[in-house]
Amino acid sequence: MIISSSHEKTRHEAVSGLLQCYIFSVAYGRNSSWIFFCEEDTRIQVVKLLEILGRFDTSKEWFLGKALHDEESTIIHHYAFAENPTVFKFPDFAAGWALSIPLVNKLATKLKSEPLKSDFTIDLKHEVSSVLYFQHNDYLCFNVNDCFAVPVVKQTWEREAALIEYYSDYRDISIPTIDLGVPNTERGHCGKTFAILERYLNHSSPRTPWLVIVDDDTLISIFRLRKLLSCYDPNEPVFLGERYGYGLGTGGYSYITGGGGMVFSRAAVQRLLASKCRCYSMDAPDDMVLGMCFSGLGIPITHSPLFHQARPMDYPKDYLSHQIPVSFHKHWNIDPVKVYFTWLAPNTEEALNGKKVEFSREDL
Repeated sequence: MIISSSHEKTRHEAVSGLLQCYIFSVAYGRNSSWIFFCEEDTRIQVVKLLEILGRFDTSKEWFLGKALHDEESTIIHHYAFAENPTVFKFPDFAAGWALSIPLVNKLATKLKSEPLKSDFTIDLKHEVSSVLYFQHNDYLCFNVNDCFAVPVVKQTWEREAALIEYYSDYRDISIPTIDLGVPNTERGHCGKTFAILERYLNHSSPRTPWLVIVDDDTLISIFRLRKLLSCYDPNEPVFLGERYGYGLGTGGYSYITGGGGMVFSRAAVQRLLASKCRCYSMDAPDDMVLGMCFSGLGIPITHSPLFHQARPMDYPKDYLSHQIPVSFHKHWNIDPVKVYFTWLAPNTEEALNGKKVEFSREDL
């Protein structure tokens, strides 16, 4: 059995899930029975895992994991299976998932001749299952067990932030907002984002090690974010958040999706602005341009599943049950203040003793 962390780096930047099958097939296909994927903080009872895997015929094609499903169709899964989203199951990566070598070999052969068609990688666990569902349904087996929202920010997480600035295309002293001199755009906000980065580097104290850029409808726990950032060195170039991908199967790049929040170390901003990488247009998608820039600089895009591009109800309950989330995004059809205090506000234990929060779970 080969164990692979979903955070591992291969010589191909951000080679993801199914694309790794080709590499594993070549490297381990002759002397292994299973490839087991897990996250860096997954806790594994190896004896029990081997016992479970031993129940399956390794000459056949198996796809094993803890099954999740959507309660309702959601934008992050492109409204797939809209009539009844509960029928489609996909693995909880944090609990680990396994592919038998015969299935790995078949997928490797398939992917070599027919590359993945989708340009975007949004939720890899769902997309991995989609490919397996539509191509190998007979072999599936799961182990089933711009400042419009400022009033909300001020009612929720503003009080946690030591330093916060609001940016707009006009100055409003009642908030107050800062006019960066960049006109508002209907689509991407690349020009505005790079102006924020320039302002941070040139006008903030050098003792401010981190920059967090969020949308006005992002809900975030600053308390938990601080704890998470204690794991990272701001003197190193760090670009952190929820990682998406574009064209990963054809030499593309990863990027941090902006809605869940983009976290930059000062060193990362310095490296970026010292380069010649800039927006190709003022309304280019800022998060994707940043992904291209950091990829070109050789700075890794650091993924954390604790950042979320969508609302809590857009994710399976079991997926969120073992998380201590840092952020959510969008106010559609919800009470955002209630969502914040339900999901993100520091609980009594966190607030009183400030003990280190464990971002781990024991599902196997």
